Amino acid sequence: MAKRVLIADDSVLIRRMIAEILSQAGWEVVAEAGNGAEAVAKYIECRPDVVTLDIVMPGTDGIYALEGILAADPQAKIVVVSALNQTKLISEAIRKGAQDFIAKPFLPEQLLETVSNCVGEAAVAV
Repeated sequence: MAKRVLIADDSVLIRRMIAEILSQAGWEVVAEAGNGAEAVAKYIECRPDVVTLDIVMPGTDGIYALEGILAADPQAKIVVVSALNQTKLISEAIRKGAQDFIAKPFLPEQLLETVSNCVGEAAVAV
């Protein structure tokens, strides 16, 4: 059975890139979100195996989403996908319960390995 993922990023381009990489490796993209509030709502609706979460988004950000998702499901698996210049926010996200992070720009193999490790699976090469 395919692992299910929610992709939260304000950039449609980044969401499409993540979706393509994970879909080619057999993941099912069950939802996408463009801000933190949408990410929380989609998580509650879809209950994916893992969430890729941008931190800096307009309106409600990724820290808001992280807190909301973990309040709804303390076992949620969340991988922060953010620019390296956001180190303070990335550190805050890890402290608050994100499993891992990957820096933008990323290689497809890095994304796949990080997300797969988050759910305890070996990455399937694309």
